[in-house]
Amino acid sequence: MPELIEVMGVTQRFGSFTAVDGVSLTVEPGEIVGLLGANGAGKTTLIRMILGLLAPTSGEVRIFGGRPSRATRARLGYVPQGLGLWNDMTVAENLDFIDGTFGGRSHLPDAVAGLSDRLVGGIGLGAQRRVAFAAALGHAPQLLVLDEPTSGVDPLSRARLWDQIHEQAEAGVGVLVTTHYMQEAQQCDRLVLMSHGRAVAEGSEADITAGICVIEVDALRWQDAFAALTDAGLLTMLSGTRVRVVGASHTQVRDALGDVEAALASVGPTLEEAMAARERVGA
Repeated sequence: MPELIEVMGVTQRFGSFTAVDGVSLTVEPGEIVGLLGANGAGKTTLIRMILGLLAPTSGEVRIFGGRPSRATRARLGYVPQGLGLWNDMTVAENLDFIDGTFGGRSHLPDAVAGLSDRLVGGIGLGAQRRVAFAAALGHAPQLLVLDEPTSGVDPLSRARLWDQIHEQAEAGVGVLVTTHYMQEAQQCDRLVLMSHGRAVAEGSEADITAGICVIEVDALRWQDAFAALTDAGLLTMLSGTRVRVVGASHTQVRDALGDVEAALASVGPTLEEAMAARERVGA
């Protein structure tokens, strides 16, 4: 099947600042691609180029086989970080306006159906996100572009939104989603990790974590171990009271601990640890 999104070596510069640097990615029908990275990694700028809101400084973006345009925009559903809703209009008025623009017919989920006469500014963030998602689906898009669609909502609302995302993918809709929740990243078919404007890793969770060494440090005084390892400049993280060092050898960890007594064990990396290691390399 042809790609719904094909990004080929795009770069976006603002004066002397490079926000996106030579990034390539694809999204195919029925595929959920997760775009990961810290704030400022370039994710939203990349999405704006995909939507045609920004022209790349160099490289090329193709969507549905052509350049981004009003015609391609009509075939995709977009949920921005700011949701794209009007707080001083009711839920129903928002949906009527958006449906009129794209020729859609939005359907509110049962959980928020009773809020249609409420002002959007007067309902909770979780409900607002459900409304924004309903608006994005109203015209039966072939592609969904979701920029942090569950940010700031409770776990139940997040789970419900992801149920909808999977339903769309199972129906053949392609999905490009940015997220900073590792549990959500694990629900994607493929991941693209961005750091400082560049794509530093791509593939499945197994691909992202492959080759990343983690040493777990079991010390009676974990605080002393954490301080010593951090002072030595090692990438150090905590799991409960277990200190975990990412991307270092046993010898480096032992030397950094000095007089701190601890048992060391090699363990598998989490996705978060692998991302931190690859971001450090890509910095």
